[in-house]
Amino acid sequence: MKILLTAFEPFGGEPVNPAQEAVVLVPDEVAGARIVKCTVPVVFGKAIETVCAAIDYEKPDAVLCIGQAGGRFHLTPERVAINIDDARIPDNEGNRPVDQPIAAEGAPAYFATLPVKAMVEAIQRAGIPASVSNTAGTYVCNHLMYGVLHHLACFHPEARGGFMHVPYLHEQVKDKPNTPSLSKEEIAKGIEAALQAIVEESVVMVK
Repeated sequence: MKILLTAFEPFGGEPVNPAQEAVVLVPDEVAGARIVKCTVPVVFGKAIETVCAAIDYEKPDAVLCIGQAGGRFHLTPERVAINIDDARIPDNEGNRPVDQPIAAEGAPAYFATLPVKAMVEAIQRAGIPASVSNTAGTYVCNHLMYGVLHHLACFHPEARGGFMHVPYLHEQVKDKPNTPSLSKEEIAKGIEAALQAIVEESVVMVK
């Protein structure tokens, strides 16, 4: 089994992105599955293009995208992505779409096809806080999740995909009082647990 694991670069004036920092620490093999990693620009359009190109090249069995959600306490697998871009802040190239569809002819929304509840349970068993999220926002994270699921539905229906948000790193909240954070090692441990749940769920489906 092969899983494509993606992580965003820093954005919004932050010097680091916890997704990128943690994904580097995730082993290249988890529960017997090969993990292929990809760094993603925080740019509308280019984010989808980058990951879809990796999907077409690698032909993974599953895709898990990771992004930062500052202010959240938990690792949060996302249940759904909606077909809208509505940016509160510009992306890393200054783009700031407002109320624009991601895919003009696409579905209003796509549900994750990864086992989000099993992922949450696995992360919690690993001692890391986790919960299912029902909103991926309307920034580049939702943009990428929707774009990946749309691409998989159209061109790789046998593959599964989804997105998981992670909290700030400790060093990001030194000037943000009362803001939750985790270490990059804790986030990496949670991502690895989520990947293991994806692999185990795939084995059950095959049986």
